[in-house]
Amino acid sequence: MSPAMHGIARLCALALVAPALSACNLTVDQIDLTVAAPTHYRAAPRPAGPPPALDWWRGFRSAELTRLVERAQAMSLDIAAAVARIEQADAQTRITGAPLLPLIDLDASASRARAGGSERGTYNAVLNASYEIDFWGKNRAAHRAAGQLAIASRFDRDTVALSTVATVANTYLQILAAQDRLRIARENLANANRVLAVIRERLAAGTATSLDIAQQESVVAQQRAAIPPLEQQVRENAATLAALLGEPPVHVRVRGGSLFRLAVPRAAPGLPSELLLQRPDIRAAEADLAAAQADVESARAALFPSIQLTGEAGFQSAALKTLFRPEAAIYTVAAGLTQPIFEGGRLLGQLDLQKGRRLELLQVYRRTAINAFADVERALIAMQHLARQESLQQQAVATARRAYEIAQTQLRAGTIDLTTVLNTQRTFFQEQDALALVRLTRLQAAVSLFQALGGGWAPTREIAGSAL
Repeated sequence: MSPAMHGIARLCALALVAPALSACNLTVDQIDLTVAAPTHYRAAPRPAGPPPALDWWRGFRSAELTRLVERAQAMSLDIAAAVARIEQADAQTRITGAPLLPLIDLDASASRARAGGSERGTYNAVLNASYEIDFWGKNRAAHRAAGQLAIASRFDRDTVALSTVATVANTYLQILAAQDRLRIARENLANANRVLAVIRERLAAGTATSLDIAQQESVVAQQRAAIPPLEQQVRENAATLAALLGEPPVHVRVRGGSLFRLAVPRAAPGLPSELLLQRPDIRAAEADLAAAQADVESARAALFPSIQLTGEAGFQSAALKTLFRPEAAIYTVAAGLTQPIFEGGRLLGQLDLQKGRRLELLQVYRRTAINAFADVERALIAMQHLARQESLQQQAVATARRAYEIAQTQLRAGTIDLTTVLNTQRTFFQEQDALALVRLTRLQAAVSLFQALGGGWAPTREIAGSAL
């Protein structure tokens, strides 16, 4: 064996034993993912019911809402953009994994030169190969980090999809609420006009004054002025809904209806610890943290020697016809070891940077989990109190309606003063409108609960290869 080959062999032998000599230096401290998860939710119903369905929006019993949600899932540009980010992350994973394999390229060339009275040609056909031996796991850690980011992008897509569905549902509920309030406003306008007609009859009979007429005309004007803003809300929310579906408003028609025709879906929150696996934003934060852990490993491995193997083999000849003969064969094999000595603190700074980022993402993960518990608790509290509030508001509307009907009867009989009539009118109108708003808030609280729970209980998708 030639001296050069002996040198290469010794270098390779050194590279093989080096990991065993310095393995203790490559240990990366593990991180604690412990989150102070509560044992239960204070506002959770007892006993716990079945878990939420994946298609939880069907619980509202609205065929139109179901069609809109399914249309948004298929056509939303936000979801499409999130899917494109998944493709980018997968491509980046493949790029990052390329150093784990040898790099091979072909160099084929032909040249001809003339010097003095002679002319000479050279022909080459050579394969070049290079490979970095990943003894310290730097490239593997970088590839693992990219893989975790690709997983996070999938959970990000789920988060976008969940947010899109919730926004579609809330926007549709706002359309229905505006339609309900618009119907109430128009009915109240008609009632106010009927009262105005009765007062005019009394004026003609001499039992009312011009002031009475002016006061009731003011009520009529107020009711008429309340209609255009509600019509505007219906149209604007319809345009917003079209944008969520990824289509121009002219292509989307919403029939709507009434909030009071919808059912109020119920959901059991389950155990708080289950939320850590169910919420896509928590899973994305966990994957980001796993990527940061791998980045720390890669940055630490960069402090150790890198060993590069290179070689080329092929043919070289002065004549094309003899290019592939055995005597034209050539090869070169080399190995090199590079140990960082002085980088001006760059490598250690990079390691500290990755450690700091890992610590930041750990706190982000914990914050995301704690916020998720709070989201569920707030939604459960809202569902309880709004159910009671709606029941009480229905009683208020019924009482105000009776008072208004009695006032109208007594007004026709001339046994009541107009001030009392005006007060009962305003109270009845206000209570009706308030009921529609309470109903909207209650249904939106149901949407918030399902969103807080992660949009249903999908099969758990574990993070493969997590370094945590």
